[in-house]
Amino acid sequence: MNTELRGDLRPPSLNADEKTTLLSFLNYLREAVAAKASGASDKAIRTAGVSSGTSILGLIKHLTAVELNWFAWAYAGADVEQWDDESPPADNETTESLLAAYDQAIGRCNEIIHACDDLDRPGARSLRETPPPTMRWVLVHMIEETARHAGHADILREQMDGSVGR
Repeated sequence: MNTELRGDLRPPSLNADEKTTLLSFLNYLREAVAAKASGASDKAIRTAGVSSGTSILGLIKHLTAVELNWFAWAYAGADVEQWDDESPPADNETTESLLAAYDQAIGRCNEIIHACDDLDRPGARSLRETPPPTMRWVLVHMIEETARHAGHADILREQMDGSVGR
C-alpha cells in the first residue's frame, strides 16, 4: 500500500486538531485491513472463512466501494455512478488489483478530506434517505465501518493461517 497517500500512520498527538485526529485513525485502520492480505496467497485471501461468504479480499473490495460512495459520490458530489459494495471479487480481480484499487480510492478520498475546511459542512448528497451528512459524520462512519471490517479480517486471517496482530 502506498503510505504516501495516507501520510503518517502513527497515532496523532494528543493535541492534534479534529480532522487530523479522525484522518489519522482512519488511515491506521485502512492500513490494518490491507496488511491482512500481506503474505498470503491470492487463493487464501479470496476464500470465504465463514458461511456468509466473507473473505479478506471481499472486505477490501467492499471498503473500496464504501470509501468512494461516501467521500467521492455522496460528500464531494462526483459525477460518477455509485460503486457496488456488495459483489464478491470477480475471477479476474486479484489481491494485487484490489489492493491497488483500495489504495487509489484512499488517495482520492484523502484529497477530498484534505480539501474540506469545515467538518460541519454537509456534503452534496446522501447514500441514505437523510439529508447529506457532514464531513465529520462521514469520517466517523468510515472509522466505524473500517474498524468493524478490520476485526473481521483479523479473525479470517487467524482462521486461515494462525496469523495474529496488526
